[in-house]
Amino acid sequence: MSFTKDNTVGFQTRFGDNWNGVRCGAKTRSGTMCRRPAYKRNRKCHLHGGASTGPRTKDGIARIKAANTTHGRTTKEKLAQAKQNAQYGRECRAELLKLERWFVAHRYLDKDWRDWF
Repeated sequence: MSFTKDNTVGFQTRFGDNWNGVRCGAKTRSGTMCRRPAYKRNRKCHLHGGASTGPRTKDGIARIKAANTTHGRTTKEKLAQAKQNAQYGRECRAELLKLERWFVAHRYLDKDWRDWF
């Protein structure tokens, strides 16, 4: 058995001009029709199949939400709570910075007190 470096061996016999299967048929950038083999589900090749536009009905949208909500970490309430916690943390750090500056200004702390640790 001999191997060739050409990776198109058999391509003409499988999907050549005489192949009877369903072609993609999408318009290519050169203006011709795509000649690649098509998928059964949408009769387009993997290059021209296109992404799903998503569910249209309220039932379909509800099914997608239910399928994607598996752990509850990213619900609107949890995200709002996380933002509130982050804001509280920023306020605490700002208050600590004010206290640090006051202690340094009144010489209760040395300017380089952080280097002690």
